[in-house]
Amino acid sequence: MSPTPTTGVIYVATGPDYRDLAQASARSLRHHEPQLAIDLFTDAPDTIASGLFDAVHPIEEPHDRSKLDCMAFTRFERTLFLDCDTLVVNRLGDLFDLLDRFDLAAAHDVRRTSDLIRQGQRHATPYAFPQLNSGVLLYRMTQATRAFLSEWRARYTAGRDQPIFKDLLWETDIRFYVLPPEFNLRRVTMLDAWEPLDATPTILHSHRFMDHMRSDYATAGGTRITDVVALMDAERAALQAEWEAAGGRPDHPIARFSSGGPASDD
Repeated sequence: MSPTPTTGVIYVATGPDYRDLAQASARSLRHHEPQLAIDLFTDAPDTIASGLFDAVHPIEEPHDRSKLDCMAFTRFERTLFLDCDTLVVNRLGDLFDLLDRFDLAAAHDVRRTSDLIRQGQRHATPYAFPQLNSGVLLYRMTQATRAFLSEWRARYTAGRDQPIFKDLLWETDIRFYVLPPEFNLRRVTMLDAWEPLDATPTILHSHRFMDHMRSDYATAGGTRITDVVALMDAERAALQAEWEAAGGRPDHPIARFSSGGPASDD
């Protein structure tokens, strides 16, 4: 029997729609990282075709945040957890080397001025300490990480897991790093602004990969988004609609983000 790899990626998917998404994401990962071990935790292991995942683990009591149950059961010393609505578009490079120094790493969430993303369960943290998005999470199974994951799971009741995640990062001494956005690119329209040497887009993470799961989307004739080009088209249209809903986008590049008058250029 081959020894267990020390490095790998895990997905957690319950229900047919999420299993389908997880397999699509895993195929994109396999294309760029053919030698990397990839595991799946799911409530229906028998439905997964052989060949894509190195191991498929059963989930006995699935719920809406089964990932909190499964993360601690990774068989890897160094793990990258990916949400199902992700697409890997480049090699991961030396990403796992961060774990030589840190216990875990994640990227900032978007909409950081919103109450939703500033929310904690127990703590009101400064604006500059927003929630980190838990859909792309790199971690090493140290004693500190095991304790962190255990407490994260114990505190979760229902709803969103990120406020608890933020609280624990604020409370504990776990060594964590904030990933640059290209490893969890939630706003793919940022690609329109980046210059050639700014970054290498690596992991796209968008709820629009799940749009086809909504009944209103299908009724309106929407088609499933599966690639970068379709995702960019959808995000550009959504960006325009967002500004229109806000009353239009002012010409001043700073004032457009403020409820006050034009900001100083100083």
